[in-house]
Amino acid sequence: MKFYKGLVLFVIINFGALAIGTWLMNDGPRSEWYSTLNQAPWSPPGWVFGVAWSSIMLLFSVYMSYLVQVNSSKKIIVLFSIQFVLNVFWNYLFFNQHLIALGLLNLVFLTLLMFYFLVTFKQTLKNKSVYVLPYCLWLVLATSLNLYIAIFN
Repeated sequence: MKFYKGLVLFVIINFGALAIGTWLMNDGPRSEWYSTLNQAPWSPPGWVFGVAWSSIMLLFSVYMSYLVQVNSSKKIIVLFSIQFVLNVFWNYLFFNQHLIALGLLNLVFLTLLMFYFLVTFKQTLKNKSVYVLPYCLWLVLATSLNLYIAIFN
């Protein structure tokens, strides 16, 4: 039962992050600014982002539920909170303020943090660490997309 309570809590928090991020991005991917940028040839279609982020946040909620069930230390909560802020803040930096380089730096920190989760708690969670892997991989893709825009615009 403890796992399911944690899962509901993390789903609410993580999907709340998606909602806040969407609100902070202004018109975001539909803006004239974004549509006129030179974008990476490997950029997925727009609808993929919504599906990917929804899936990633659901899987990350499962991951966090397992993690806090075995280790509910202050360190875990602080790291999760930093992840929340970095995740939400990228939308504001990149889409709202058009700060491409700062957005890239934000993504690099977020990517490093998520790989820290993956590596550091792999022994603790064993095969359940697979739930955070899509987040890590998506951030590698997102970082490459942001880097391409930073270089070619």
